[in-house]
Amino acid sequence: MIHGIVSERREAIVVVDVEDSSGVTHSIPAVIDTGFDGSLTLPVEALKELAASRFGRIAIILADGSESLCDVYKLQIVWDGERRVIEVDAAETAPLVGMALLEGFILNVDVVEGGVVTITRRDSLSAII
Repeated sequence: MIHGIVSERREAIVVVDVEDSSGVTHSIPAVIDTGFDGSLTLPVEALKELAASRFGRIAIILADGSESLCDVYKLQIVWDGERRVIEVDAAETAPLVGMALLEGFILNVDVVEGGVVTITRRDSLSAII
C-alpha cells in the first residue's frame, strides 16, 4: 500500500521513489492527476539530475485542449514495493502521477487538508475479504 497526504491546496500527494542512472533512489513528491493518462511527469531539470536518457517524443493533448510535443524518458521506479520501468514525460509542471501508474490500484483520498491518501493494489484486497 502507498500512503500520501492532501495538501493545503487540496492536492493528493504521494512520494515516488525514482532511481537515477547509477541506481541511487530519489524520493520525489508528486501530485495525483486523474486527468493525465500517462504514468509520471517530471520537470526537465529533474530528469537531467537523474541522468535519464531520452528515448522518444510524443504528441500530447493538454488540459486546455491544445496539442504539444513532449520528450519521453524511461526510468526505473519503486512502486508499492516493486521495481518497474516506466515511461516518464518531461513537463514543466510539478511532478504528476497519472492513471497509467494507478492502473490495477484503488485510490482513496480524504479530501481535507492533511487528509490521508491511500493507493491499494486491487489483488491485495481479495486476500483481505
